[in-house]
Amino acid sequence: MNKYAVEFIGTFFLVFTVGMVSIDPGAGALAPLAIGSALAVMIYAGGHISGGHYNPAVTLAVWLRGKASRGDALAYMTAQILAGAAAALVVLYLKDNSATSAAIESGPALVAEFLFTFALAFVVLNVATAKSTEGNSYFGFAIGFTVLVGAYAVGPVSGGVFNPAVAVGITIMGLSELSNIWIYLVATLLGGAAAALAFKSLKLSAD
Repeated sequence: MNKYAVEFIGTFFLVFTVGMVSIDPGAGALAPLAIGSALAVMIYAGGHISGGHYNPAVTLAVWLRGKASRGDALAYMTAQILAGAAAALVVLYLKDNSATSAAIESGPALVAEFLFTFALAFVVLNVATAKSTEGNSYFGFAIGFTVLVGAYAVGPVSGGVFNPAVAVGITIMGLSELSNIWIYLVATLLGGAAAALAFKSLKLSAD
């Protein structure tokens, strides 16, 4: 149960940070830095226990790569989604329900979310599951900074979500319309699956 609790805690603080720095008064242009840093420190805190996924798309990629059982993958995803919802409720309490949703176009958003979720999952598989990088000290910031880069690069296009648990959270917070959630779910899960396929096809690890 410890690893499921860690996945809940890490995802909670990631989504909590997203809400707190995005809803006014937020962190403005520094929001992606706060979000990427929150992910990085939570990965360092829990990576040795659960792997520090904090993202159903990453869990999907790790499972398809063969580094998680089906049971663990389902339990991780459940914990992550519940954490995203719980974090959203706390944010709404602290921010007094002041969120406003931003309009996005489905086509560009699908492409943006797919590409950077692919990048995120691909980085995770290479720095946190590959035998050749085993025991490295940089995995947390490599992963966190991938989210930071993605948020700056395509945040204006899609919101820079790259995570189904974050998608659930921002929908509850009112930062995204319910009608948009399918975009995030489809694009991010496909991105995670594609990253696993690329990793395995390129034979980037001996195990």
